[in-house]
Amino acid sequence: MNHFFDNSNTPWTELGAGIRRKIVGHTPDLMSVLVQFDQGAIGTAHAHDAHDQIALVIAGSFEIEVAGDKRILKVGDAFIVPRQTWHGAVALEQGSVLLDQFSPRRDDFL
Repeated sequence: MNHFFDNSNTPWTELGAGIRRKIVGHTPDLMSVLVQFDQGAIGTAHAHDAHDQIALVIAGSFEIEVAGDKRILKVGDAFIVPRQTWHGAVALEQGSVLLDQFSPRRDDFL
């Protein structure tokens, strides 16, 4: 297990449609992921069957929808998504970044 994350030496993984991610770290019970969006990129609405999620805006801004409630979030704001709750995002600025936290770890990202 690597106990440190070196952002400058970790490349982005391209996901397509103007979205990319870096896995910061994980244990079986927790995962942190940086997700960067081009302006206008859409994190399509979806729900997780087995994962709770908290996402913190660390750059730019987003229009976020959780369970039908839409809000504009800026740096320092966050949203909380219990499992089986619909949520989606639209990046309002170029280079907008979320720090996603998942419990348990998203094995599909590995």
